[in-house]
Amino acid sequence: MICHVKGTVLAATERSCLLATPGGVGYEVFLPTPALAHLPEPGSEARFFTVQVIREDANELFGFETLEERGLFRILTSVSNLGPRKALAILSRFSPEELREVVASGDLTALTSVSGIGKKSGQQIMVELKFKLDDGRPSVPRSKAKAVGGVFDDVLVGLRNLGYDDQEGAAVARRVLEAEPDLDAAGALRACLKAMAAAKAG
Repeated sequence: MICHVKGTVLAATERSCLLATPGGVGYEVFLPTPALAHLPEPGSEARFFTVQVIREDANELFGFETLEERGLFRILTSVSNLGPRKALAILSRFSPEELREVVASGDLTALTSVSGIGKKSGQQIMVELKFKLDDGRPSVPRSKAKAVGGVFDDVLVGLRNLGYDDQEGAAVARRVLEAEPDLDAAGALRACLKAMAAAKAG
């Protein structure tokens, strides 16, 4: 995993920069818009905290000016159906502080202003981010019994926000948590959505 690169800027594109390292290896680093705006002239030195994303058809490097942005990118790409391109678009639109405010206030209009994010996908992203970001504060330890009950309530709220009725949501959430009681709220929500999609397909 490449987590940091430092080198000379060779060139810049609309979405990335080409960086030559002292060892002679060059990298294309995809950057959010603010980082591109701060990019120095070709021939100058630059460094980025990076996340390497490897897929069957690509091996890409995404760069960030701060460790906080890098951490938020990793959180965003852990959200269901939110790939690195959309995650980068979100960080191009919002600073870390602005993104936390958008999530904390449930500002769906702001989130759907990002290209490629519609209302339904925005609702799902918002629900998962509320659990994953937790406003930057560590979770309060809870007993396992209380945790499962709390997860059930959180999942029910999440499903309701996505348009499912409470009766259907509660039945699926109970089955999921009975089968996997150690799931957190985000994982349980994903499992419920998967189970519902499978039931409709079947």
